[in-house]
Amino acid sequence: MTDAASPPIAGTGAPQPGAPQPGPIETEALEHIRALIRIDSVNTGEAATIGDGETRAALYVKEHLDEVGYETVLVEPRPGRASVIARLPGSNPDAGALVAHAHLDVVPVDADDWTHPPFGAEIHDGLLYGRGAVDMKDFAGMLLAIARAFRRDGIVPRRDLIFAFFADEEAGGVWGARWIVENRPELFAGATEALSEVGGFSIPLPDDRRAYLVATAEKGVTVATLTARGAAAHGSRPTADNAVVRVARAVAAIGEHRFPVVRTATLERFLEVYGRASGEPLDGDDLSRLGFSASVIDAGARNTVSPTVLTAGGKINVIPAAASATLDVRVVPGQADALREELADVVGGDIEIAWSREIPAIEAPAEGRLMDVLQDAVTAEDPDGTVVPYLLPASTDNKHLSRLGIRGYGFVPLRVPADFDVFGQFHTADECVPVEALFFGTRVTARILRDA
Repeated sequence: MTDAASPPIAGTGAPQPGAPQPGPIETEALEHIRALIRIDSVNTGEAATIGDGETRAALYVKEHLDEVGYETVLVEPRPGRASVIARLPGSNPDAGALVAHAHLDVVPVDADDWTHPPFGAEIHDGLLYGRGAVDMKDFAGMLLAIARAFRRDGIVPRRDLIFAFFADEEAGGVWGARWIVENRPELFAGATEALSEVGGFSIPLPDDRRAYLVATAEKGVTVATLTARGAAAHGSRPTADNAVVRVARAVAAIGEHRFPVVRTATLERFLEVYGRASGEPLDGDDLSRLGFSASVIDAGARNTVSPTVLTAGGKINVIPAAASATLDVRVVPGQADALREELADVVGGDIEIAWSREIPAIEAPAEGRLMDVLQDAVTAEDPDGTVVPYLLPASTDNKHLSRLGIRGYGFVPLRVPADFDVFGQFHTADECVPVEALFFGTRVTARILRDA
């Protein structure tokens, strides 16, 4: 169907039988999500192309928080890169505060690749399309609606809630979460845990049941640069120590190498909980029965190295004296030293390896009160749903908050049809999310923030 003011509740087609009709908070959340998507806040990561989209999005959030009586803090360390933070006191001052955060920037788009306008926030056949629909203006809109409802309706959560809407996450949080942690840490005073991306979306279990992934850990990120050196020569006389050939062999060896599974506490818990929920033990070395989610779980179960940039030569008839390859390296918690040793063995002793930009892995407890609250909130909406911890193979702003001792969890709850790959929507053309999933997510998140 075409875009309409009052879209039907739908997944990838007709409404699910018995699905709750949206109430005021769900309706408001959808309005905010669509409004935020319509603000072009693309973050290219290049200083020369910074626009004011992130600040416009932050001002939108600030205006709507101010309207219901929040004391908001707008932080803009450089023009166009604004974040907004507000705190709602809880009933138990001794309980550590919970940070609920989303980022307001999005990755670039090529509009020619989209079927629907990337900043149109149009709804077709029950799907909301637009850049940020899942990454992550959906959660920003949910949090804004929930924050307003709590304040407006006098709902007092168990613990202090710190609502944070960050800039610059897609470029590493340099002018967003990282800058605030380094320069305004008092804004997170008393915080012990955080809730944000990437998780909460459902994956199928047998008998039309669902597991809801929660990221209790994130892999570390580092960069390795391989360099091969040889004698420069004329291109007409091939040499035995051609640096280009040698670095190419090293890259090919990396492409063929598969790092072993590391049985982290998070992976063990995932295998245990998912295996029990599915009624059949799950082997960490064979995740094929997970379907489209297998690649995400597998990437979190082992170290990974992806060659991404090759640099060699400058003239066709000159064999260069050096050639290099840059690698995107993702590290399982506790495996940094082991990975370096294994990579050196894979590429061989005649290849130099230089390391840079190391961001350590983080890991939060896969059991405890917050995990129980997540499960209870899901059960209230999906009685057969099971919350399952997993290790996110990417990074979020939780890594920056961890420097303040804040334990981060990725959980944006979305109940989707069994064949809908939420993780596959990140950074893709025609990014979309079922409208019904947004309503579900708003209800579940409201319960979490009230009871956490």
